[in-house]
Amino acid sequence: MTESRPVDLLHGITLKAMVEHLVDRYGWDGLGDRIEIRCFTHDPSVNSSLKFLRKTPWARAKVESLYLHSAAHPRKTPKPPVTDERGSTE
Repeated sequence: MTESRPVDLLHGITLKAMVEHLVDRYGWDGLGDRIEIRCFTHDPSVNSSLKFLRKTPWARAKVESLYLHSAAHPRKTPKPPVTDERGSTE
């Protein structure tokens, strides 16, 4: 007999990787709009966010949920490259 195990979609993905993915996708402002917690809205950094999220299960659950949603729904078009006033890309 083989037992079926539930699939853990977050297996092997670190909290740091999740936060960095979300910041790359939404930016700190967008992340703060989607999950209204102080570590995303006031002087945000990856390290301060990780410190808070590791201590706060409800906030971590929100980050994991948004990560799963964003991973399941990749952007259809890539972001346009950033250009300076002369029109060259950085």
